[in-house]
Amino acid sequence: MNLPRRTSPRAQAVSTAATKPTVRYRVEVLSPQAHLFAITLEIDHPAPRQRLSLPVWIPGSYLVREFSQHLQHLQATQGGEPVPLRQLDKNSWQVMADAGHPLVLHYEVYAFDASVRTAFLDSTRGFFNATSLCLRVNGQEDQAQGLEVVPGQAPADWRVATGLASTDVDGAGFGHYTAQDYDELADCPVELGSFWSGEFVAHGVPHRFVVSGAGGWFDGARLLADTRRICEAQIGFWHGTGGEAPFKSYLFMMHASGEGYGGLEHRNSTALICQRTDLPKLLVKDEKPPALKATDGYTTLLGLISHEYFHTWNVKRLRPAEFKRYDYDQENYTELLWFFEGFTSYYDDLILRRAGLIDDATYLQLVMKTFNQVQQTPGQQVQTAAQASFDAWMKYYRIHENTPNATVSYYTKGALVAMCFDLTLRAEGHSTLDAVMRELWAQTSGGPMKEADFARALKRLGGRAFDRELRDWVHGTSDLPVLPLLQQHGAKVHHDKAPLAQQLGLRVSESHGLVLKNVLRGGAAEAAGMAAGDEWLGVEFAPPRRGQPAEAWRIHKLDEVAQLRGQRQKLTALVSRDKRLLRCPLEWPTPTQAVRLTVGDASLLKPWLASAA
Repeated sequence: MNLPRRTSPRAQAVSTAATKPTVRYRVEVLSPQAHLFAITLEIDHPAPRQRLSLPVWIPGSYLVREFSQHLQHLQATQGGEPVPLRQLDKNSWQVMADAGHPLVLHYEVYAFDASVRTAFLDSTRGFFNATSLCLRVNGQEDQAQGLEVVPGQAPADWRVATGLASTDVDGAGFGHYTAQDYDELADCPVELGSFWSGEFVAHGVPHRFVVSGAGGWFDGARLLADTRRICEAQIGFWHGTGGEAPFKSYLFMMHASGEGYGGLEHRNSTALICQRTDLPKLLVKDEKPPALKATDGYTTLLGLISHEYFHTWNVKRLRPAEFKRYDYDQENYTELLWFFEGFTSYYDDLILRRAGLIDDATYLQLVMKTFNQVQQTPGQQVQTAAQASFDAWMKYYRIHENTPNATVSYYTKGALVAMCFDLTLRAEGHSTLDAVMRELWAQTSGGPMKEADFARALKRLGGRAFDRELRDWVHGTSDLPVLPLLQQHGAKVHHDKAPLAQQLGLRVSESHGLVLKNVLRGGAAEAAGMAAGDEWLGVEFAPPRRGQPAEAWRIHKLDEVAQLRGQRQKLTALVSRDKRLLRCPLEWPTPTQAVRLTVGDASLLKPWLASAA
């Protein structure tokens, strides 16, 4: 779809930077209604057969997403005359260019994915990652890349926020930016719109927070204050009180939506999505300070902020050796996501505790949630943490009905592995995981690392080799010693009856009838022949005496099954599958248990939770 282009007076007022990069992108808001960006790519010194390619994935999100599916109307010219081009494969093109003249390409990209991974444009806001919009000029990726952001058909009150260095922009941020190479361009997303903006300084580093989609009740001052405490704690964690962060400024870009949640880390910024209801709210008149206690939703949001900020060190700089140089055209495999995502997941909530944003009891509740989630996933006995990391491209992002039976999350399992290393080091009295992380940072100069580097740091600081723990916890499916270690460090462990769904070996949806999402391996539901996708319509009980009719009941919620069962151990589940009505004989299982954690000995918890030792 070719729409007329409008040149904004704001764009006309922005002069071209004095020293132009030889590869330049011009991104214009072509049509918010059609969700189209227009891109112009100028290459001053093209190769004779210049190859161009669009990434198939974005670092930090390990799935081939085929961004080129949204590219259209690709044209090439030199001196105003068309130049032949042909598509080579799903994401690359070749232009038959004259090497002596600048090459110009025009194309459009459809952008209507509201996630943090791709690009989005409508009448309310715009957002893009360069991996979705900017064709790579093969052979010139290491040269400086220029980006000009032009308002085009954007509403007059829109502004720009990005972690890229500006070279010549107007008061709204439209204009010219520069990246030192394509990797930096790909690592600096751009937010467009009429957003809330606030700033703070942490350890001498300016930070900016922009929020789109928030209501007038949003308490921006509280979000800034709490985020600053997170940033102060993390910079101090990595570099001490007088240390210097590895970035000169930092940008949080958050979109508040009705249902969304997620984040993606970048070298000096992060893109976040939260539920609008999770944002902190301004106090109403006469409301007392207790109303400031964080809701569960806001605590989750702070954990997300902490997680993505911790990635600034752990994965963006300290990263798998396999990620030393990204290959944007295919999967980049590593077995270390249990470390980079899992250890980050361990520290995200721990930093909240150390920053004073949650108390001991709340932190232990978050640990309890992670522990139970892993324990209630049969796949933990099938897949190791290292395998889960390697298989992320095939399994983690491709969830289906058998996922819990075949896989384990490298986030949650990795977080428990990190906790076990930390508490073991502390129990043996030689060191802490905090010190090991800093040792790795120094040992690798904040760059690529291998598992062997982690093993060496453990041995050096821990006073012994940890080969057995790495074998069992990372490359094996053995149970982790989480509970005894927690008890040793002051937590009290309680064993409660597990939720009914877990006892039956089910995960269900009750929004439109009682539908089985997952049937867990080895559970009572699987033994009864129930299957994912079944709608559980009712239960039937054998007659109390011969000659009497069976007792049958319609159900809509899982709790109704337990109420109707009483003390009876056998029942028949009436399910609908592929429009057939089936009877599944269900034997009521022996109750299983879930763990609950509370504060046992606060004095034992303090050395672990109160400060980064």
